Amino acid sequence: MQLYNKLSAQETADILDQSGNDRLTLSFYKYAHIINPKLFRDHLFLSWNGLGVLGRIYVAHEGINAQLSLPLDNLYSFKDHLESISFLKGVRINVAVEHDKKSFLKLTIKVRNKIVADGLDDKSFDVTKKGIHLDAQKFNDLLDDGDSICIDMRNHYESEIGHFIGAITPDVDTFRDSLPFIEKRMSKYKENKKLLMYCTGGIRCEKASAYFKYKGFKKVYQLEGGIIEYARQVKEKNLENKFIGKNFVFDERKAERISNDIIASCHQCGALCDNHVNCANEACHLLFIQCDSCRSKMDNCCSKKCKEIINLPYEQRKLARKGKHNSNKIFKKGRSDVLRFKS
Repeated sequence: MQLYNKLSAQETADILDQSGNDRLTLSFYKYAHIINPKLFRDHLFLSWNGLGVLGRIYVAHEGINAQLSLPLDNLYSFKDHLESISFLKGVRINVAVEHDKKSFLKLTIKVRNKIVADGLDDKSFDVTKKGIHLDAQKFNDLLDDGDSICIDMRNHYESEIGHFIGAITPDVDTFRDSLPFIEKRMSKYKENKKLLMYCTGGIRCEKASAYFKYKGFKKVYQLEGGIIEYARQVKEKNLENKFIGKNFVFDERKAERISNDIIASCHQCGALCDNHVNCANEACHLLFIQCDSCRSKMDNCCSKKCKEIINLPYEQRKLARKGKHNSNKIFKKGRSDVLRFKS
């Protein structure tokens, strides 16, 4: 049985370039009680690999979180497979605002302790006891309600390029950082304010809504389907769009434009810009915002040091990467000292 990728990312990219097939970028999640995540992971890989699915999928005892792309021709076969899984019957699928053949270049399905890392170790907390779901129109209505507090459940590098008008955007690096931050800041509003939350596709604010209900907040709401579904409904129903800028996504596209507003700045020169890039020095790979002018001057790098490294012979670059483990430092772009105009 093939339970791994046989092709490299570059080989897959070449095949996708040559293919005339259209692909869709999709995402979905479901909190559920999965007894054997490893067995479920293997089943998904065998089923989806044959359908040409590429993406990043996490499976845990608490459920599944999937971001993927697949050939348009295989969409109904893919949906049929989801319907064959009891807890995924009727699951909401978020369709991307913008599609790209190469949004994903490998099929990666990993077993994790949790599908959303939250830093919690409390067996009495039940993630399925969530808050009230809102569609785009009802979310807009509550945004205009003076008794509502809107909170962005995403990280600082996501909200920097786009967010809802008037939303609180916590300056945090991870979801686990946001929970205690918000609980402390909002504790005085437990009884009388409506806590209105949103994230990219709904998975983080669904867990957050269950958490804040567990912590005693009385009026907890979440945007169903997140920003992705909100943008779709705004377009389909001709609603007022209250989201400004781009929606950050965790694939090769890096973002989807929701409005024409540019609310961020190049981290190197300060010019208006909301294009995320990764530093070309693979030993760094820092995620940051870079305009076209700086990209040309800096050879796609975040610093002069990284620019010097990428111009070294290959073997010397390889030595520079040896032993380097970037991990989440890649996403701490707002904390890097090499960026003069960080948020």
